[in-house]
Amino acid sequence: MLTKAKLLRMPAKKYMDSDQLEYFQSQLVDQKQEAISEIGDARERLRIPPECKDEADRASFEVDSQLYLRIVDRKSKLVKKIDKALRRIKSGEYGYCLETGEPIGLERLIIRPTAEFCADIKFINDDQERHFAE
Repeated sequence: MLTKAKLLRMPAKKYMDSDQLEYFQSQLVDQKQEAISEIGDARERLRIPPECKDEADRASFEVDSQLYLRIVDRKSKLVKKIDKALRRIKSGEYGYCLETGEPIGLERLIIRPTAEFCADIKFINDDQERHFAE
């Protein structure tokens, strides 16, 4: 199995070969299992409220509940992104920018295995999003 260091030392001509795809698939599957576990933990905490004896306990539980709901929301979105990345691995599109078709790059994929765009396109998209949000 590849390590990050070995992955980064591989020649460019091996970009998204079977070993690299296997490495990223393993990373994505691990991330998905972790996210699903965190979703389950958060839902369990929401399902069984503690006994609230006073207003402070109730307020604390409500704040915690909001946090757990955000965790469930964020992790659910992450699971969807991971599933899309896993489908791209199977289709042979993984590791390439959805907009330009250029390689996303190993460094970016190591940091964010669900990346769909190369750094330049992601920057442009984020900048446009900020501009229109103002």
